[in-house]
Amino acid sequence: MRKVYIDHAATTYMDKKVFRAMEPYFEKVYGNPSSIHKEGRKAKYALYQARKKVAQILGCQLAEIIFTGSGTESCNLAIFGMAEDFSEKKGHIITSKIEHHAILRPCEKLEKKGFSVTYLPVDREGIVDVLDIQEAVKPETFLISIIYANNEIGVIQSIAEIGKLIKRLNTARPPKSKIYFHTDACQAAGFLDLNVNKLGVDLLSLNGSKIYGPKGVGMLFVRQGIPIKPMILGGGQEEGLRAGTENLAGIIGFAKALEIVQRERKKESARLIKLRDYLISGIEKKIPKIVLNGHREKRLPNNVNVSILDIEGEAALLWLDKYGIYALTGSACDSQSLEPSHVILALGRPYEYAHGSLRFSLGRKTTKKDIDYLLKVLPRVVKTLREISPITVKL
Repeated sequence: MRKVYIDHAATTYMDKKVFRAMEPYFEKVYGNPSSIHKEGRKAKYALYQARKKVAQILGCQLAEIIFTGSGTESCNLAIFGMAEDFSEKKGHIITSKIEHHAILRPCEKLEKKGFSVTYLPVDREGIVDVLDIQEAVKPETFLISIIYANNEIGVIQSIAEIGKLIKRLNTARPPKSKIYFHTDACQAAGFLDLNVNKLGVDLLSLNGSKIYGPKGVGMLFVRQGIPIKPMILGGGQEEGLRAGTENLAGIIGFAKALEIVQRERKKESARLIKLRDYLISGIEKKIPKIVLNGHREKRLPNNVNVSILDIEGEAALLWLDKYGIYALTGSACDSQSLEPSHVILALGRPYEYAHGSLRFSLGRKTTKKDIDYLLKVLPRVVKTLREISPITVKL
């Protein structure tokens, strides 16, 4: 049976070059980077080199790179770490309704503590209106967090434009009332420019598992002078913002993976866009009553998210799994939940559209033959499920 893995937005397999770069740090270079003896110094130098590589890609200083245990931890540190400095005055945060839960759930928790949060709407194609951000700003606003590229529908936001807006707003505000800007760039890292100065961001989150690197490692860019507080206390590693002995092998792998995807992103994006559009066209031709979720052009090169009416997405996934096709409904973090995707609902789609959504995220090993196989199997699965479905939804 053919195996077609098209769930790269959930996680990626590790690049062999990344694995080889990591190998020495499991056994040969085993010292603690905080130790001052020879083995510790070797580890510290390797950590320095990895940080330098990441800083060059982001166009920032080495001290502005904070390694974490995941993208989720990075996002949590950005939200909770910034809120800690504003805890007495219970400030205001602006975000969007289509953020990853690594942003939404910390915001919800802060609301219970007295902070106020504005969850901006998106249009029917998943785009945040920059004017909505401007109108939502209050005197007590201290943080804006907008996802760079959505993990479910792949829509790319105008982060650089938002960054320019915030810079203009800050010129009219007192120095102690500055608004800081965070973006979750975990899905964007393999395809988009990450230069933090071009983007105009103060904080930026990344992780390794979306870029053919190791799981269990992430990163937060923190611009110098940002009033952020640590969430994990201990030995004071990572500029005092993330205590704990560094996951050296993971960090080495993360830096190598980021280097590779950023170097190859334009070439790989061009290849995947052709496959992505070929898949969208094929689904639209072969299956009636489908809706493409998210902007048709302003989306990641590897993302296809469709609502197939009159079926349950989970049932379709189980059938596809029998044929060796591995995809997802919504986000992998919420795949065990029966709740419909908050992202699809934010587009203004009915619950039935959300329950029938499928996400296909392509990757390095995806070929036209894989897409042809999916386009052969998927219409059969949909036909079978519709024949037994009690649901009929008007398009």
